[in-house]
Amino acid sequence: MARSALLNVMVQAAIKAGKSLSRDFGEVQNLQVSVKGPSDFVSQADIKAEKIVRDELMKARPTYGFLGEESEEFKGTDGAHRWIVDPLDGTTNFLHGIPQFAVSIALERNGEIVAGVIFNPATDELYTAERGGGAFMNDRRIRVAARKVLSDCVVACGVPHLGRGNHGKFLVELRHVMNEVAGVRRMGAAALDLAYVAAGRFDGFWEVELSPWDIAAGILLIREAGGFVGDMSGGTDMFGSRSIVAGNEYIHKALTEVINRPVPKA
Repeated sequence: MARSALLNVMVQAAIKAGKSLSRDFGEVQNLQVSVKGPSDFVSQADIKAEKIVRDELMKARPTYGFLGEESEEFKGTDGAHRWIVDPLDGTTNFLHGIPQFAVSIALERNGEIVAGVIFNPATDELYTAERGGGAFMNDRRIRVAARKVLSDCVVACGVPHLGRGNHGKFLVELRHVMNEVAGVRRMGAAALDLAYVAAGRFDGFWEVELSPWDIAAGILLIREAGGFVGDMSGGTDMFGSRSIVAGNEYIHKALTEVINRPVPKA
């Protein structure tokens, strides 16, 4: 596949940060058995990875804005362009030695995502997309799954944990979805969940309490893979609502309807 100069910069930044994370991941697995635990080490790995990505991107385009999970937003002088970066999506997985984490980089132009990269260094899977150019995994074209009914589908979700989200509301959503699908999965890294939808591994995905860096690259991947993405209310304000529902045309619509069903009466 042919890549633009900008996408090549994003890919190189993701791979360089991924190599750093891979080295630190090996250390985390060793630290897991210590009394102190690896929490402080992981936070440093996260910050280091973002610095690598930021340095690579800003060296190539110093006037672009930068929004990352681990640092203050940089507005830039360009005005039209902004990098949106999660240097380590799936931090809890990383912390526990689970190889399901990724570097996620998106480029926004005038409010629209025009390029995206998601890289899992543990599996060496690189997902890339440019607006109008299709979606790829390791340079192989990917498409969303073609299933049309929820009963045939495996869908992924995010599960609110201690101190996060509306647990009661989620349990209602999950109850409705469980009654409609062939399986539900919780993998712990939203960027990879979205990449898996783009690749046809998952038929759908929904989650709330997400930040732009969690979903920006995945949104473009799914759209370029022929899928549909929206917010929980059926609109398209994923960043503002901090929510997302994804799938192909049929599953996106059906999943949005199911998760919005009212609480069942006792």
